[in-house]
Amino acid sequence: MNNHASNGSSLKLALAWAFVGIPLAWGIVMTLINALALFQ
Repeated sequence: MNNHASNGSSLKLALAWAFVGIPLAWGIVMTLINALALFQ
């Protein structure tokens, strides 16, 4: 049995993480910026 992921499934996994991770990171950054503005 082969335990290594093929290049196609690795690419799909990376794209799926990017699809979720990029907007999540953007939201966290925007939240931190807005929160810092409240304490100034």
